[in-house]
Amino acid sequence: MDLVGMRAGMTRTLFGGLFDDAALFPPGNATMAEAAPAHHRHQASWYADLVGPFICPDTRLSELDGSIAVSVVVTGGPDAVDKAIRQVADGRLAAVEVSGVGDAAAARQAVGSIPSGTRGFIEVPWGPAQPKMLDNLAGSGCAAKLRTGGTVAAAFPTETQLAEAIIGCVARDLPFKCTAGLHHAIRHTAAGTKLEHHGFLNLLLATDAAIDGASRADVIAVLAERTADVIAYRTRQLDSGHIRATRRRFLSYGTCSILEPLEDLAALGLLTAHDSVQVANAPERPS
Repeated sequence: MDLVGMRAGMTRTLFGGLFDDAALFPPGNATMAEAAPAHHRHQASWYADLVGPFICPDTRLSELDGSIAVSVVVTGGPDAVDKAIRQVADGRLAAVEVSGVGDAAAARQAVGSIPSGTRGFIEVPWGPAQPKMLDNLAGSGCAAKLRTGGTVAAAFPTETQLAEAIIGCVARDLPFKCTAGLHHAIRHTAAGTKLEHHGFLNLLLATDAAIDGASRADVIAVLAERTADVIAYRTRQLDSGHIRATRRRFLSYGTCSILEPLEDLAALGLLTAHDSVQVANAPERPS
């Protein structure tokens, strides 16, 4: 394989399965009639290897047919897990994501509610309870879920909070996923809402930095970086070992648009020119 081919393969590995399909969630708020067919199109596309499972809240499972691999967001806490997964067709349960877990005891209960062999994500809150909850998840077989945004400013963790969570997960060898707010590759201020959004490439690079033993201040600086050329350059410098180590920790994130992150990567030159042409011809995002 030539150098270009090797680099393209490493890029696909870096972004493989990174983008979970959260089309049902804000701010996209697609209907099931829009989101489910769009997911099938994503899975049949040239970028299918970059797309994770379809994320569906337990309150909407009755709207979903049995042909989609689904990650179920359990909104009623650990006690509601069993009822939720019984609604998923055989062989179609990709993961279980439990929200409403407020303390270490609830985290232990949530871990125990995940069926053996099923990928489990336990959402951990921001604040003083987080380190103890990460302790409880470490070695449990479940991963952490970090909320990185929302529709109001208070839903977004600061760079410091996010850096501490990433460092905490890495120190415990605890995989994690993120949810909400990661609409684009680079840290930015949203034009319409003026909300401060983290960038998914910033998170990947911050995870890599934490694995390499970077200081808290350096991890914060990576999360705060807004210069596209700097982020793109640092991403290109990741070798295969760093990519594998980073993705073993940062598993995926939920995005209400699959196409927006692909368009960002193409604009940064992190997908091949051929792929960046095809982004324009990809399935349209449900409106």
